[in-house]
Amino acid sequence: MPANRLDRLSALLQGLAPRVQVNLPPAGIASLTFAAEAPPFLHIHLLAEGEMRLQLRSAASFALQAPCIVVCRSDTAHALETPSAETFQRLMCARAWLDGPVAPLLLNEFAAPLVVPVDGAESSLRHVINLISSELEAPRCGQPALLDRAGDILFIGLLRHLIAHPKTPGGLLNGLADPRIARALVAIHARPQDKWTLESLAEEAGMSRTAFANTFREVMLTTPGKYLSTIRLAIAQRAVQSGKGLKAAARDAGYNSPSALSRALSHISPAP
Repeated sequence: MPANRLDRLSALLQGLAPRVQVNLPPAGIASLTFAAEAPPFLHIHLLAEGEMRLQLRSAASFALQAPCIVVCRSDTAHALETPSAETFQRLMCARAWLDGPVAPLLLNEFAAPLVVPVDGAESSLRHVINLISSELEAPRCGQPALLDRAGDILFIGLLRHLIAHPKTPGGLLNGLADPRIARALVAIHARPQDKWTLESLAEEAGMSRTAFANTFREVMLTTPGKYLSTIRLAIAQRAVQSGKGLKAAARDAGYNSPSALSRALSHISPAP
């Protein structure tokens, strides 16, 4: 890749640390129900052919027309229903666990379920959907291993598509869709330990300090300083949870001292 080309996705994937597990629905069922689960991860449902209905606990429902991808956060109870059990033979379900510091920010993008039609989608996403569709239609030797790897590629292709075509009015994917703001986000994701200032981030974006601050807040719905603090705190939390001491965690996350990190951690509300 040319040195001057902006790779918005690689730094994001590094910050997400995704683990994707593929499952196929059992044969002969009329509906598939997903209870709310925590801590949150993503359900990714690929409907390769046919029609289904997405039913939510709120009584809202959505008609699904293949080919499409449905993304639901795991704390959203939902069901997939169809009058023909054969349609479930053309459905692939996956779970994507996100273990990296950027995970909470991406999960926020799916506070409501998202239906992504993939007609006319980017070529790499269409290719993996065609591969999965072919495998679901005529399973062959090695299908579990092939689908597991296809699930990883599907997740990457989905993110690439959503960065190119964000579905929410603001947030992480919207920020990555803006080439100027994306340069600053990629820099933060790749080097969170650097001594970033508003001026240095604006320079990464190729913008004036004021224009960058205003555009970042408009696109990301938060300030550059708060975003950087969120990333650093998430990195520090994971470092401490993995057994690192405060000194090492502070160094990994870019805090000036272990005491500064200790103060930041003390302000986090305990989980209910």
